[in-house]
Amino acid sequence: MGEHPSPGPAVAACAEAERIEELEPEAEERPPAAPEDFDPGNTGYISTGKFRSLLESHGSKLDPHKREVLLALTDSHADGQICYQDFVSLMSNKRSNSFRQAILQGNRRLCSKALLEEKGLNLSQRLIRHVAYETLPREIDRKWYYDSYTCCPPPWFMITVTLLEVAFFLYNGVSLDQFVLQVTHPRYLKNSLVYHPQLRAQAWRYLTYIFMHAGIEHLGLNVVLQLLVGVPLEMVHGATRIGLVYVAGVVAGSLAVSVADMTAPVVGSSGGVYALVSAHLANIVMNWSGMKCQFKLLRMAVALICMSMEFGRAVWLRFHPSAYPPCPHPSFVAHLGGVAVGITLGVVVLRNYEQRLQDQSLWWIFVAMYTVFVLFAVFWNIFAYTLLDLKLPPPP
Repeated sequence: MGEHPSPGPAVAACAEAERIEELEPEAEERPPAAPEDFDPGNTGYISTGKFRSLLESHGSKLDPHKREVLLALTDSHADGQICYQDFVSLMSNKRSNSFRQAILQGNRRLCSKALLEEKGLNLSQRLIRHVAYETLPREIDRKWYYDSYTCCPPPWFMITVTLLEVAFFLYNGVSLDQFVLQVTHPRYLKNSLVYHPQLRAQAWRYLTYIFMHAGIEHLGLNVVLQLLVGVPLEMVHGATRIGLVYVAGVVAGSLAVSVADMTAPVVGSSGGVYALVSAHLANIVMNWSGMKCQFKLLRMAVALICMSMEFGRAVWLRFHPSAYPPCPHPSFVAHLGGVAVGITLGVVVLRNYEQRLQDQSLWWIFVAMYTVFVLFAVFWNIFAYTLLDLKLPPPP
């Protein structure tokens, strides 16, 4: 998005690799060892005095507010030593938990005003600032994001998924000559993307069902939520993390249906959408005082109303007399599977901006729970249908 003016208050470090080279050309090539001149014993630590002299010699090449962050890192270490890997993590935009604590402790030295108070921003800078305040509860994280975001890569995951869903819906609408309540068309379930209990051995259906929607009323709300919530989250947390939460919600949704609503098909991206929205709303509630987005109570109420209306529509459709008996209409249980993923895995992802998830014990607990559920659902699908002697609707 371009360089920010040097007087700006953002308290983040440079994300570009060349900045590392300005202070230490071999920083990325041989971490965690420090340069021999500053760490002759190769202990992985630099004394704060030597680190400060390094800043005095080369700090003029950095923006003033980035130099302040390094000085805060120096002042926050009472033991007189700085971990070289924390310095590399700072300069490569990959913060560790220990570095996070160091910056929080040294934050009193930073005299910058709040990001909201900065004037003279162009449109792209205001957009980045808006996204930061929409998604991040800590001011230091908002400033870090504001300084380091470059829109490269753009939020491609949510946009790509949304475009594919719209494209498949339009294709089906033309081929079926029906756009409202497409699910009532007798040929709707013949599509090879829909999850159907008789075809549960075709594993791709547990994921591809997101490209089929019950109608334009179903697609519309999912697309709106994906773009309004999913895109900003991806801008902040990246395609990998947001894509993980989204796909985990999708898979959990179809598996939940196969366990709890065994005779029903599944369509729509509500599992992934509800995973993202639930995680975002839970993150706002858990960090209520820190979230500075405008009208947050009103907007949370609107989001909950929209989600409730969509869930109510799905419940009504599920128990509405089917247009192609004996197969019922699509299940609503996928929504609940998405919510379960959102308030577990999703919350851990959103609460740990730029932190390594593998360092979070809660992350591994929820990953283990999710893995156990997936394995249970797989075995359930293999054995339970036969053992229960369940009468399934005929294949489409």
